[in-house]
Amino acid sequence: MDFTNPLVYGVPCFIAFILLELTYSKTHGDDDLYNWKDLAASGFMGIGSAIIAPLIKVISAIVLFEFVYGIFNPEINGVRTNIMGYESFGYAWFVWLLCQLADDFTYYWFHRANHEIRILWAAHIVHHSSDNFNLGTAVRNGWFTILYKPLFYMWMPAIGFPPEMVVVCLGIEALWQFQLHSVYIPKMGFIEKFMNTHTMHQVHHAQNVEYLDKNHGGFLNIFDKLFGTWKELDDDIDVKYGVIHAPESYNPVVILTHEFKDIWNDTKKSKKLSHKLMYIFGPPGWSHDGSTMTVKQQQRMFKEEKSKNPEVAFSRPN
Repeated sequence: MDFTNPLVYGVPCFIAFILLELTYSKTHGDDDLYNWKDLAASGFMGIGSAIIAPLIKVISAIVLFEFVYGIFNPEINGVRTNIMGYESFGYAWFVWLLCQLADDFTYYWFHRANHEIRILWAAHIVHHSSDNFNLGTAVRNGWFTILYKPLFYMWMPAIGFPPEMVVVCLGIEALWQFQLHSVYIPKMGFIEKFMNTHTMHQVHHAQNVEYLDKNHGGFLNIFDKLFGTWKELDDDIDVKYGVIHAPESYNPVVILTHEFKDIWNDTKKSKKLSHKLMYIFGPPGWSHDGSTMTVKQQQRMFKEEKSKNPEVAFSRPN
């Protein structure tokens, strides 16, 4: 079957909704929601992603998925059969639901890995580098994540999901992720029990210590709850968006590459190969001399200090 990636229709909608939110914010007293220079930087990187992604996906997502699908699901007597012995999946409605669920599970681990492995964080930090949270920020995507993202999804065509189905589900996931970047949608009651919502995504984009590395889910929050990374937005906490070590620049090149430069500089701090590898593949914030701390170390310190002096403001160690 032939399908059109839903992002083909999504891009015009992205632009329309950004303009709508921008207009609404400027006419309703939220002048600080959008910063013109910041929006321009986000737009430039969004356009770059829109141009680069199709070119890369021709090689990676489509060719790679087709190759994996063919290897693990050869035709036997005219029927696609998985090497495990069962007939490869078709296009029934429940297969679509299973594929979207598998996509969501994969997105959770892909997204979590981007936060917990520094070389991947160097590519993903681009999306978090703005201290504004709006629909414009939603299109601020790193260009390097496109190179390795399909690798996380190879298992899906391998077990029998048609490659074009996987690509469509990836597109649907991206559409959902875009609209999560809005402060105008309040908590949604019962839906919060299982869906990843706008307020949860505000938590994900916050640099408050207690919010770091939380809510990695796509459509659902069940995997965050299952694997211990879910956190609800606390209305009593003043949310500060962005990253701890921001690029401090609106130059897209600086935004896209600054963390890679920091990794390079950190690898020169120690002569030990094990230390150099940890600076590249370890969690962000890791240091061989304790001069900086990982998110887990910071959160552990935060809990200890709060238990001793709940009224004292936490002093960030990094």
